[in-house]
Formats: sequence, structure tokens, C-alpha cells
Amino acid sequence: MSSPPSVESGATAPDEAQLDIAALGTFLDAATGGLAGPLRARLLAGGRSNPTYAVTDGVRDWILRRPPHGLVLASAHDMGREVRVLRALHGTAVPVPEVIAFDSDGGVLGAPFYVMERLDGTVISTPAEAATLDPADRRRLGESMVDTLVALHKVDADAVGLGNWGRPEGFLDRQLRLWRRQWAAAHTAERPQVDALLDRLGAAVPTTRRTGIVHGDFKIDNVMVAATDPGSVLGVLDWEMSTRGDVLTDVGVLLSFWDEPGGVHNPVTRGSSALPGFPSRAEIARRYAAASGTDLADLDWYVVLADIKIAIILEQIHARHVQGHTVGDGFDDVGAMVDPLLARAVARADAAGIGP
Repeated sequence: MSSPPSVESGATAPDEAQLDIAALGTFLDAATGGLAGPLRARLLAGGRSNPTYAVTDGVRDWILRRPPHGLVLASAHDMGREVRVLRALHGTAVPVPEVIAFDSDGGVLGAPFYVMERLDGTVISTPAEAATLDPADRRRLGESMVDTLVALHKVDADAVGLGNWGRPEGFLDRQLRLWRRQWAAAHTAERPQVDALLDRLGAAVPTTRRTGIVHGDFKIDNVMVAATDPGSVLGVLDWEMSTRGDVLTDVGVLLSFWDEPGGVHNPVTRGSSALPGFPSRAEIARRYAAASGTDLADLDWYVVLADIKIAIILEQIHARHVQGHTVGDGFDDVGAMVDPLLARAVARADAAGIGP
């Protein structure tokens, strides 16, 4: 990740990117038992959804996440959702950072936010970063991601206090309705293929074989790779879309983002996993099926749903960017990512014979 200048009171960074350092310092001083020195923060590059900041008092380092500026749709960017699932999973077989403090009412910074520990690792978000790993570590990282996803789906939700987390019954039908509403609420251009694809999925909804805790956005740049062991997952990040439902939606998302050599790459990951050593999509599916004991006969349906969902999210981000509400770099090309994903979803649905 790049390192923009510190964001402090009086800094020259754009107003929307600034944090009220004085208010945040008072809040964290009480939450941590005392700060070691003046608080500093910088906006981390790469976040196209929830603005994420590195915060330090010169001795300790934390990560702060808050909702985006501008248009935020109902049910999206819920900080309380992230905090609850992180606290529930901390100490389980699923590696997550510890939550340090949470402001639920937005009284400190004008919006709800939380602060969590900063893990000692890296995030693989580009092909160039993936290329720094040797093929053996790429293989182990892909396998570790699958094993981590299996571990998540095996967590007993009741045992970790998430027994009332989400509504698994009718989950897939609600997903189709949700993403249709999300598209209708925020798009910058008419694309009739969105409703057509959702209609096709609605005519072929598979029977849910297993429910559990769902991450909702499980991909290579949402896991932290251990600095001392780049073939292992140190932490799973970005839980803003988590819920309890059909766990195969997570597998669909993983495969939508999992690029292969010679194939059409997801425009977000841009070929990050299309390098020697990374397991293929087929190998990922087989490993998940074997480790979880889950039948993946309807897997194409879930991957098409993931392609559509990702396209709609990118369109929402593009809409915020057009309105001037995004913070940081990396937004200029977001709108151009939507059509390739929709085209790939149509091709996959056609090949799999999904819907009418």
C-alpha cells in the first residue's frame, strides 16, 4: 500500500479525508488507557468502499474504519455489523483482528467508526504484489484461503453469540431482491442485462445445502498475509457484508474474484491470482467440497450471482465518485469495471443453462 501524508488538524489533505484528530485522540486515550504521544492518522490507499485509516500514537498502531462519505444505501456500510462479527470470531479458528474501540452513534467523528489492532502482514491487491510471492507460497496461500473459508463456515453461530445473526431462511431469494433494489437505488446508466440476469437466477434458485456465517466479500485482497509466512492467512478483513445464510455464496464470490491464466479476469483483481503456483478454480472448488463435505453441483449459479453483486457494488461506488463523495485514489476506473462483469455473468449463465 502507498503511504499518503499524515491527516491531522490543519493538514492540506481534502476536507473529507480529514479526521478530527483532537476528538479521536480524546476517545482513544480513554479507550486504550492512555496514549503514548500525539495521535497521527493517514488514509490508506486501496479502499474503494469504507475509508480505512492507519492510526498511531508513535508506539502503538491501529486501523480505523468508518462508512463512506455521501450516499450510503440502507443496510450498507454498517459498522456495528463489522464490530459484532469481529468480536464474535476473535479467538476462533478464523483469524481476525481484535476490536479496540467502537463509537456506535457517530458522536466523535460525525459517523460511526471502530478501531482495531493493526496486524503485522501485507495485503495482496495487485498482480505485481502477487508476483513477489514464489509459486510454492502462492499455492499455500490459495489453499490457506480455502481452509480459512471452510473454518468460517464450520463456526457454530450459536456458540459465538451469532445465533440471531441474519435470517438464513429464504436467504437466496432475499439476496436477489436486495441486489435488484440496490441497483434501482444507485446507478448511472441503464443496463437491462442486470434485471434480465436477476430474473434468470430467480427462475433457477438452488436448494440451500448448508447455512452458516457468511463473509460476503471473501477474496484475495480481503485477507492479510503473514509477513513472516506469506503462504498463510494472518487475518480476514472487511466484514461489512457479513451475515448468516447460504455459505456457498462465499464460494461464488471467491471464484468470481479468482483469476486464471488465459481467462477473462475480474476487473477488480485484474489477474492477481493468474500466476504460476496459485491453485485453479477447479482445485479450489474440489478442496472446499472435500474439506466441508458440501455438494457444489449448483456452483455456477452462485458465481453468476457474485458477478452481478460485484458489478452493482462497483456501480454504487462509481455513483458516489461522480458525486464527489469518494476519498483517496483509485476510483476513476471503477465505472468501466461494471460492463465486463455483467458480460461475463451473461456468458457464464448461458454456458451453464441458468434460467429461461
